Amino acid sequence: MEPEFCYGNGSCVRTVYPVVVRVILYLGLGSVVVLTVLGNLFVIVAISHFKQLHTPTNYLTLSLAITDLQLGVLVMFPGMVQSVETCWYFGEMFCKFYLSFTVLQCTASILNLSFISIDRYYAVCHPLLYPRKITVHTAVIMILVTWCVSAVVGFGMIFFKLNILGIEEFYYSNVVCEGRCVFFQTVMSSTVSSILSFYIPGVIMLCIYLKIYMVAQRQVRIIGLQNTSSSKNTSSSKVDKHQRKATKTLAIIMGVFLTVWTPFFFINIINPFIGYSIPPALFNTLAWVGYLNSTINPLVYAFFYSWFRKAFQIIVSGNIFRSDMSDTKLSAE
Repeated sequence: MEPEFCYGNGSCVRTVYPVVVRVILYLGLGSVVVLTVLGNLFVIVAISHFKQLHTPTNYLTLSLAITDLQLGVLVMFPGMVQSVETCWYFGEMFCKFYLSFTVLQCTASILNLSFISIDRYYAVCHPLLYPRKITVHTAVIMILVTWCVSAVVGFGMIFFKLNILGIEEFYYSNVVCEGRCVFFQTVMSSTVSSILSFYIPGVIMLCIYLKIYMVAQRQVRIIGLQNTSSSKNTSSSKVDKHQRKATKTLAIIMGVFLTVWTPFFFINIINPFIGYSIPPALFNTLAWVGYLNSTINPLVYAFFYSWFRKAFQIIVSGNIFRSDMSDTKLSAE
């Protein structure tokens, strides 16, 4: 059987899946894309619309949701088409933007989570300093840093071809062809980018949350020893409980991110050292496992945050369009 090509002879060879397999893949991956877009869109609308949710922590969560939404639209959708059709049909220029946004979104996710961990550190470990240290102004600066750094890393790496620096001849002779959009890296590029963009921030976040956990456990013991029913202590206890619950939820989000992306970054860093012998299909599969993080985040909010569930009900019912809805009191949990 003669091979099929994406654009005729001389272009990339196309793998043609049976119709049943293609339908299943489109339904499965398409469902993931839709859930990712809609779930994160609900988070964005809820935090943007309801005044009670206009806090530094939620602004950082909003930035993370925007990252996940963009991943669903700009990365997952074209990635789905390429995964099923095994060809890139969106042109060379959009391929560069696609790869840039892939790097940008992953970098933005890890930076958003890093700043969220700092927010939680002050909230739990230094509650008296928290209102002065973590303000809306501080959160805005964190968000600007996140997106500026991510844009420089994502677009700089692809458009300046830093990922193939030194192996351009090999790349254009053996890797690239018409109808393929692949993120290829040198030993230096994969090592430096993986360590700086994933491993170092990941380890730092784990250390921060370990410190938070130890302090939170100590606070629980102290509160347990207090034998008073004064309204002041009751109010303080409620605040501490709320902060611990928010910290636990965001720690789960961070844990999910590290869990689903670690396999991809592991093979990404070793692949150049073993002669690029890891099958592209495995790379693609592990990338989709990482993308699932953006689908899971809104589900975590829905499971742990009653404010998200109530906001979801208001949005779906259409009551959000009422003029007084932005002042609605959502649950404090």
